[in-house]
Amino acid sequence: MSDLDALKKEILLAVTAANDAASLEDVRVSALGKKGRITEKMKTLGSLSPDERKSFGAAINVVKEEISAAIENRRSALAESIMTAQLEKERVDVTLSPRPGAEGRVHPTSQTIDEAIAIFASMGFSVARGPDIETDWNNFTALNMPPDHPARQMQDTFYLPSSGDQPTILRTQTSPVQVRTMMSQKPPIRIIAPGRTFRCDYDMTHTPMFHQVEGLVIDETTNMAHLKGCLMDFLRAFFGIADLPVRFRPSHFPFTEPSAEVDIGCSRKNGELKLGNYGDWLEILGCGMVHPNVLRNCGIDADRYQGFAFGMGVERLAMLKYGIPDLRTFFEADLRWLKHYGFVPLDIPNPAFA
Repeated sequence: MSDLDALKKEILLAVTAANDAASLEDVRVSALGKKGRITEKMKTLGSLSPDERKSFGAAINVVKEEISAAIENRRSALAESIMTAQLEKERVDVTLSPRPGAEGRVHPTSQTIDEAIAIFASMGFSVARGPDIETDWNNFTALNMPPDHPARQMQDTFYLPSSGDQPTILRTQTSPVQVRTMMSQKPPIRIIAPGRTFRCDYDMTHTPMFHQVEGLVIDETTNMAHLKGCLMDFLRAFFGIADLPVRFRPSHFPFTEPSAEVDIGCSRKNGELKLGNYGDWLEILGCGMVHPNVLRNCGIDADRYQGFAFGMGVERLAMLKYGIPDLRTFFEADLRWLKHYGFVPLDIPNPAFA
């Protein structure tokens, strides 16, 4: 029995000394395998007398169970140790600052739209949106542009395959949102319609896809003076220049009458464009009183209701305010450009909101 105790002690020491799963398996095989030392001891039971076999058999079974339990406990401890080491290796300190250059930035187009929405919201405007794919009627005909109207040619329209009588297009302006609003709501109406628009053009100041913000007010009393006050307040708030000169020049649009183009004061001295009261002018947007034909096309009584509409390019506003020279860079997905011109989330750079 003393030999069995010594063997058990030796094997248990080997189990404790095993520092990985492979060496532990070697200990198990050498002790309990088909040719293991404990197995070999059990093979000697047949040569013993009945009394010796009973006593030795009980003792070796106890040793076998102790060794098996020790091996399983050591295997669990090794697995836990490996898992702990792996977790420690892969540990992430969530309190660390982000790595430089990994921060996200708000695109100038998104920032400009958000600023425009905030300013117009303070004037009581709500936001309306519509689909990018429109019918020819919503985009042109309802806006007082018959099929042979020259303004259709100026739009450089993307026409799409049509399954019905109405041609389908990518909208050239967000004016169809105004049409949809007038056809689904009763006056009074006061909305702005920001969104993507599409035209076949591409150079430093034109891209096939760009963004617009259009506005519409329809009620019984709104007049041209309200339009002028609204746009003057917006432009001065957006550019953060309290005395920014704003002038209205007579123009023509098929969907407004009378119509006007709006200029803001600037300077082009030494080839540098600077906004303010410097004696020169820069066109910024178009506007006018909604044409009675547009109201009638949308089911609104033109003898009772009137209102104004305006539209401006979002990227053009951003270029002027933030000094971005080329419109095409807005859509090139260059992270270096976005890091330079983009905005930190929740940062509000417009002094009008300070």
